[in-house]
Amino acid sequence: MTTSSQPKERPILFSAPMVRAILEDRKTVTRRAVKVQPRSKADIGSYGIGQPFIRNPDVSKANPACPYGQPGDRLWVRETWAEIRVAQAPDQEWIVYRECDNRTDYGGPWKPSIFMPRRACRILLEITAVRVERLQDISRSDIRAEGLQCPPELASDDVSPNYRDWYPAAWRELWESINGAESWSANPWVGVVEFKWVTP
Repeated sequence: MTTSSQPKERPILFSAPMVRAILEDRKTVTRRAVKVQPRSKADIGSYGIGQPFIRNPDVSKANPACPYGQPGDRLWVRETWAEIRVAQAPDQEWIVYRECDNRTDYGGPWKPSIFMPRRACRILLEITAVRVERLQDISRSDIRAEGLQCPPELASDDVSPNYRDWYPAAWRELWESINGAESWSANPWVGVVEFKWVTP
């Protein structure tokens, strides 16, 4: 009798606005710069089940795979959190999350997301697709899938210049806030990881 293998799980960090976007079902993809940049598109191939790889310029080293996994694997989200005790249950330890429990009466500081253990995670994602593309080769629909939402006052007309220009400007601002202006100018190859929410 054979048993199906369990999906691999890996942690992934998201900023508070991106956690909010996931919780609101607005974010279904993330882009992260790949560590080994391909010399050209010819260096990008397929590995495993839809998992891209990039030929390593150093032939003595293995070709790098997507560090977040392949379709079917899972990502558990690390976010800003805290452990608290409440008067109603002094013998219990509760987990609160800054993105929906923005309270300051628990007697301690928020803990950085990097220190969140797996047991405290509340958001589990399943990878549905992985690919590699240039950072700036992103469509308006893909920017929306990254969790960015155009202000209502600009969203009345899909072809208006204000609406059309808002998305690429907002995407650039978001990327530079995390990775710096130099990274945007370099237009690196990025790993594009699409996902769906496993645990509501």
